[in-house]
Amino acid sequence: MVRLKTPVADLVAAARARIEEIDTRDAFALLDDPGVVFVDLREQAERDRMGFIPGSFHCPRGMLEFCIDPESPYFNEVFAQDRRFVFHCASGWRSALSAAMLQDMGFPAAHLKDGFNDWAAMGGLVSPPESRG
Repeated sequence: MVRLKTPVADLVAAARARIEEIDTRDAFALLDDPGVVFVDLREQAERDRMGFIPGSFHCPRGMLEFCIDPESPYFNEVFAQDRRFVFHCASGWRSALSAAMLQDMGFPAAHLKDGFNDWAAMGGLVSPPESRG
């Protein structure tokens, strides 16, 4: 087995030290704010299995850099809006790494500190999985 120079837990801790983290209860208050966009970084299968934050924009983690960059053929206009972006994944690890990377790119981003799982466990609104038929 390869011994890693920097384990992922260390990468997440370093990212969290330099990004804006939003606690779940504080995020509840942002849900109806028209100036805020929740961005769901989870895979489609996760959304299909667990539902999603109402009104969230889905951008799988693997496409994020491409969807954010206006020079990319995969750029999505949602990221051209003058709004606050709150990224989330299931538990806050992928979104922490994503927010740090976006910050490095020059894109202002915050993330939901404890992710969708905490959001749902604390009684946050959850839209049911979308029908795929």
